[in-house]
Formats: sequence, C-alpha cells, structure tokens
Amino acid sequence: MEYPIFIVDAFADKLFAGNPAAVCPLETWLPTETMQQLAVENNLSETVFFVPQADGFNIRWFTPGTEVKLCGHATLAAAHVLFTLLNYPSDKIVFYSLSGPLKVTRNQDASITLNFPSNPPEAVTEIPEGLFEGLGIDIAPVFKTSFDYMVVLPNQQSVLDLQPDFSKLAMVKARGVIATAKGLDTDFVSRCFYPQSGVNEDPVTGSAHTIMTPYWAAHFQKTSLSAVQLSARKGYLQVELLGNRVAMTGKALTYLKGHFQIN
Repeated sequence: MEYPIFIVDAFADKLFAGNPAAVCPLETWLPTETMQQLAVENNLSETVFFVPQADGFNIRWFTPGTEVKLCGHATLAAAHVLFTLLNYPSDKIVFYSLSGPLKVTRNQDASITLNFPSNPPEAVTEIPEGLFEGLGIDIAPVFKTSFDYMVVLPNQQSVLDLQPDFSKLAMVKARGVIATAKGLDTDFVSRCFYPQSGVNEDPVTGSAHTIMTPYWAAHFQKTSLSAVQLSARKGYLQVELLGNRVAMTGKALTYLKGHFQIN
C-alpha cells in the first residue's frame, strides 16, 4: 500500500536550514513497529505520524531509536503540511499527544506558533555520570526536568566550542542534554544532544525550549525572548512564557513530497 510522505525544514526561513522532519499523514495508525522502522529508514531526527479525530489530530513522533513523548520541530512540520499542502481549512489545529493537547496557530506572516506545556528545570547538585565528561567541561550549573538535563555555560562561545563525546553523554540517564547560555544577538542560545534517543545532535529542538524558556524568562525578568540553536544548520525561534505554557514561533519550508510503500 502507498502512503504520502513529506520532508519539511522546520524553524527555518530557507531550505537546508532548521531541522528536517519526515511527515506521514495517515487515516489510521500503522503498527508501532512499522512506524519505528519507517523512522529508521528515513534516518532523520524525527518522523511524525498523525491521524484525524473529531476535533483535531492524534500525533506521534519517532526518532530512529525510540518513540518520544514530545517534539516541537516535527509538530511544526506536521502543521505546515496540513496548512500548506493538505488544504486544512482553519488557522488553528489541536494535536493530541502523550504530553496532552498541543495547540498550533498559523499567523498572517506564514509563521506558525506552537503552544506547549512549560517544563521548568530544577537545579541539581548530584551530577550524573557522563555529563561533564561527555561535554568536556569541568563545572557548570546543572538543572533537570522529566526529559533532559540542562547545563548553563558562561557565554555563547563556550556553547559553540563544545565537542561532545557522545559515548559518554549516552551514559546520562535522561532523554538528552541541553547546553545553553546568554546569546550575543539573541537572548539565549543552545545546543541539544540526544545520543540516548539515537540523535547525537539535534539541529533544532522545540521541546527543549519548553525547558529553557522558563529558565531564561526568570533570568531576564521578561516573558518574550529570542533564541537560536547553534547546530550546523541553525534554528531561529521566538518564544514566550504564558504561565504554565510556552509559545514557540517559527517558519517551515517543504523540501520533498512523495510516497512510501508497504507491502
């Protein structure tokens, strides 16, 4: 049987930037094993699947290594496909996920805003094995959430200079590791590493910004911030803390339209 597939560059304003995600609209779910195999075959940081329901869509995300509970850039990519390629009639979508309902809005400038649960990090003093060794640093403030560890570095250059040892970072018992710092031209910058989930460095990570946004909002004493993820492809976001939610705004572009076949 033949199914549609799209590849979308998310959190990007030009092709070959941001974070590419494979988007697979379905009428009914494929077996979980099949969706995981497709994510391995696509070999992108995320493959997203969604199926319609009465008032929105159920959504699931897979890295090449595992299913995950939340993914920002692939949700942005899925919304982009619905809005621009599948003739979705409204400017608002609700995706139902393992992390609860996720509201998405198309803006007049063609950007898309995701409304996700905030995930404020908590400071920890017990440093997990592999964290500092994997990042190649001596000491830094460390925070933790239900998803990731977050390390706050002195400045933007220290984030850029990281040369992680992914075999050591993979020892950290979490979804992954975020490194962040104040930015030079933006409020904050980051890089995000997920060897535990089959992605050594993620180009742009929306869900990580649900962690960083409450931290930096408290630091700067403001709720609207600009952010850049300093991967090789770079990703640009405008974020806003809305109580217990985080709004993340970015653009997306279609790279590929096609079909995959399952016999």
